[in-house]
Amino acid sequence: MKKQLHVVLRVVTHIQQLNRLHLRTHSTVTASLLLGKPDSHSGQTLRQYGRLKEALEIFHSANQPYAWLLQCCADMNALSLGKMVHSHVIKTLLEFDIFLLNNLITMYVKCRSLKNARQVFDKMPERNDVSWNAIIAGCVQNGDGEEALHLFSDMQRAGWKPSNFTFGSVIKACAYLEALERGKQVHAYIINTGFMWDVFVGSGLIDMYAKCGSIEIARQVFDKMPKRIVVSWNAMIARYAQMGNGEEALKLFFELLRDGTRATYITFVCVLSACANLVALEEGKQVHALVLKTGFEAKILVRNNLVNFYAKCGNLDSARNMFDNMSERDVVSWNAMIAGTDHGGHGEEALELFCKMQHTGTKPNQFTFGSVLSACAGASALGQGKQVHAYIVKTGIESDVFVGNALIDAYAKCKSIEDASRIFDNMIERNTISWNAIMAGYSQSAVSENAVTLFCQMLLTGLKPDQFTFSSVLSACASLTTLEQARQVQAHIEKNGFIEADVVLGNNLIDVYTKCGSIEGACKVFDEMPKLDMFSWTAMVVGYAQHGHGSDALQLFEEMQQAGMKPNDVTFVGVLHACSQIGLVDKGLRYFDSMDKEYGIKAREEHYACVVDLLGRAGYLDEAHNFINKIPFEPGPLVWRTMLSSCRKHGNLELGRDTAEHILDLEPHRASTYVLLSNIYAAAGRWDDVAKVRKLMKDRGLRKEPGCSWIEVKNKIHTFVAGDRSHLQTKEIYERLEGLILQMKRAGYVPDINFVLQDVEQVQKEHSLYQHSEKLAIVFGIINTPLGTSLRIIKNLRVCGDCHTAIKFISRIVGREIVVRDANRFHHWNNGLCSCGDYW
Repeated sequence: MKKQLHVVLRVVTHIQQLNRLHLRTHSTVTASLLLGKPDSHSGQTLRQYGRLKEALEIFHSANQPYAWLLQCCADMNALSLGKMVHSHVIKTLLEFDIFLLNNLITMYVKCRSLKNARQVFDKMPERNDVSWNAIIAGCVQNGDGEEALHLFSDMQRAGWKPSNFTFGSVIKACAYLEALERGKQVHAYIINTGFMWDVFVGSGLIDMYAKCGSIEIARQVFDKMPKRIVVSWNAMIARYAQMGNGEEALKLFFELLRDGTRATYITFVCVLSACANLVALEEGKQVHALVLKTGFEAKILVRNNLVNFYAKCGNLDSARNMFDNMSERDVVSWNAMIAGTDHGGHGEEALELFCKMQHTGTKPNQFTFGSVLSACAGASALGQGKQVHAYIVKTGIESDVFVGNALIDAYAKCKSIEDASRIFDNMIERNTISWNAIMAGYSQSAVSENAVTLFCQMLLTGLKPDQFTFSSVLSACASLTTLEQARQVQAHIEKNGFIEADVVLGNNLIDVYTKCGSIEGACKVFDEMPKLDMFSWTAMVVGYAQHGHGSDALQLFEEMQQAGMKPNDVTFVGVLHACSQIGLVDKGLRYFDSMDKEYGIKAREEHYACVVDLLGRAGYLDEAHNFINKIPFEPGPLVWRTMLSSCRKHGNLELGRDTAEHILDLEPHRASTYVLLSNIYAAAGRWDDVAKVRKLMKDRGLRKEPGCSWIEVKNKIHTFVAGDRSHLQTKEIYERLEGLILQMKRAGYVPDINFVLQDVEQVQKEHSLYQHSEKLAIVFGIINTPLGTSLRIIKNLRVCGDCHTAIKFISRIVGREIVVRDANRFHHWNNGLCSCGDYW
């Protein structure tokens, strides 16, 4: 007992000496004695004796030791011991002074027990400004910003004037809640009370405005500060970097250096992040040099950001060198290297790094798995992706929404949409990214209709779609050519205000309307977009060309250049296609030459194919063949197929046969080549050669793709093949078709049996023509839509010449616009005329 008391007395004496000398910095020695940490002075600890109660009784005789004890408990996050001290104080003290109660509040706050802190605060017979500051700060530190603001109001009603510490906490509460308007009210109060130029208050305001998304006001506060500390600079630089304005972050950093303010390692972390996002390699290297000069490279946070910076800038060698030379690595180090390697297109190397990480014993987190799954997706490594999935299940973080989203994305990109769907269905929690990932997966697969269905389901959950959601569902609508659904999606886009803010969505809408056969809708979107980029102009030029509006495409191209917008290689595909559509051979050739000479754009195979089409469509087959021979690389199948189509159009048997041989050497198993060659022979009446080609197809196991047309009516797709009798309305369709053919013949229609490439009687040929899939789809549309409604048909093959003529008559008889998108282009028939001008 004497030995125990001796140690306690030594502690008490030590505390009283510290209290008299006001040496707070020495409280760690006291803490080590009281809370069981070895101390070189005593050689023993109080916890070894287990006599805290006796120690507290002795402390009762001292002047301030309870406060010191509570501070020690707070510093060491020792809640249970803090409660023991509190309990002893209640039993032994008749009166509580305000200083001790404030220390109790602080202890409970730092030990993350806001409930106990509030109980102490509420029972205080009197409070001072320190009491209010402690409880308000405690609410903020424990994530209860609303209560902090309520207490701030109560403090003012109680007549207490806030200090700079009060404002610091209240500003943090507004930032935490992203409560911009209340933050502005606090700002006004700060101005009225004269604390505006306090550097800590000013730095807090900068941070609050930035977190609330008002970076402009944050900058105004920063610019007006008469004195700035490094915290102010860091707050501003960090927010610019986080909001994607790396240029401004870098400007401020160099201004900081000119100002003479000494940067901290936090400053360098923020600036390196800005350089990484800007892919500003040279500027980042300058920052790295400053890091070395200031000695901050030893900080693991700085080294991690250097690895991330070099990796994002594509300098993987420097990133790997930095990573390999790190004396200490944490999970963030590995994540930065794995993610950078994956983004650099080295998925397999990223997977190897992940294996090495596991061997070091570093535990992966959700961000590790996100990068690893991305690497699996990029490498189409489904097997490895499933292994990673199994590891995720083993580590127990499969339910993490970030990991779930990464799994959906990886499975979808590895063409395993069933696995992606299963992950999505089993997710306990989903966010917008979850829905986006599965919709993108469906829209990129053969089940685009599921993406549209999921979009409708997402809206019912109350989740707000973002631009990526709309981009995926618009892609699905374009794939399905569902115009009405695309219009409904546009209504949602406009409702959410994206059409004015997001040029990418505007471009997507142009594309979907173009592909759905509504060039008017595409043009309307283009005209109403507040901002246009190069892709907007290109999408519209290509759209006009695809719809046979060649003159409009070329006029828009000229306007694009006048607007100072530089075209890209896709723009010239549209321009050359437009020239081909309207027979402007010389002008098309000039545009082709200008690609390299004026714009520095190297022609791709697609551009050469456009020129071949330009010459061949106009009947210059020899010139087209000579042009192919001058192509500076080995022409691919696209060029030769384009040539073969021109040979078929103009009936050039010999050149067509030679061209077909080139294609068969490159693509011996492509059925369409045999079909085209067979059609050329059939058109020339060489039925023996037709039979040989068809036998060759049969021997090689190839089959002709059947002609198929589909039409959307009331948000449902109806599909037809030639001679189709499977539809529920078959009887009505054929009866209406028979009557329509009689009307057409009376108006002058004569079936062109030259397009029946079969050796059968004329009556059979005519009967075959009447039952082509596009005619059946058109008649179905006439039956099931109101008078005057435009009909939009999609066909998988090229429209034949007879159908092209027949639809002219139909459009005039029924008084409808009829739009058909075939394998090559769009045709718009109206009142007996086609947009192609019969030049196709």
